[in-house]
Amino acid sequence: MIRDYDGLVAALVARKGQLSRRHGEVARFVLNHPEDVALNSIVRLAEQAGVPPATITRFAKELGFAGFADLQRVFRERLLGPRPAYSAQMSGLQARPEPGGVEDVDLDDPDRVFDGFVQAAVGSLLRISQTLDRTALDGVVAALAASDAVHVAAARGAFGIGAYAFYGLARSGKRAHLLDNLGAMRAEQVASMGPGDALLALTFDDYTPETVEIARRVAETGRPVLAITDNELSPIAGLARHVLYVKEARLGHFRSQVPALVVCQAIIVSLGRRLGAGGDEHFVANSVK
Repeated sequence: MIRDYDGLVAALVARKGQLSRRHGEVARFVLNHPEDVALNSIVRLAEQAGVPPATITRFAKELGFAGFADLQRVFRERLLGPRPAYSAQMSGLQARPEPGGVEDVDLDDPDRVFDGFVQAAVGSLLRISQTLDRTALDGVVAALAASDAVHVAAARGAFGIGAYAFYGLARSGKRAHLLDNLGAMRAEQVASMGPGDALLALTFDDYTPETVEIARRVAETGRPVLAITDNELSPIAGLARHVLYVKEARLGHFRSQVPALVVCQAIIVSLGRRLGAGGDEHFVANSVK
């Protein structure tokens, strides 16, 4: 019997690969949007997830709940119980239209589009300030500091964040390489990794196959894989020694990249300080530019 949010996450991880395609979509959605599940109706959630309401009900029953209301109670207890300050902040955001899809924003009005992206970024930052695993964050920084070099794998929507991470890590004093698959030589780039090197992999729903493949190859060699992804069902979560979960709000088909960028900046600055580059008073200012 699932009694709380942590138990729900554990149950979904245990069933990973066993859920139907539709139920897998619902599982990823609820883990990526826990506040929405706590606050919105099943009809609204179905619209956001792109599934019929009946699919969410069947998903809840498959997990052992009597129905959606019991599933939602788990998310409400998570939101209102241990994080009252955060719930108050989110209540303020809920007073304004939540950008859950294209229908919520007039995409022909640049002013409304801008406001939508600002709201999505603010909501994501409020969420991650309360939910980021600080122990895992320290573990990522420690693993990067201990590595001889770091190789960054990120593609498609995550490429911009990965490229910035590569730049910032190199500025921090760490040897860094971007696995960009230039010339279709992804396998050769992975093979060039030294025995003391580490991989930093970034991918979010809809998980880029190339990044997942790189993470799997590196994990098979025994080298450390460090992951920045969206939830526990991510295909790279189980491959990584340390995982940072970043749940990013969407506006239509576009994902807010602000929280992932903030996480990368925290890693870069912390690593620079740990490596001794922090002795340069200009390091922090220059490394995050």
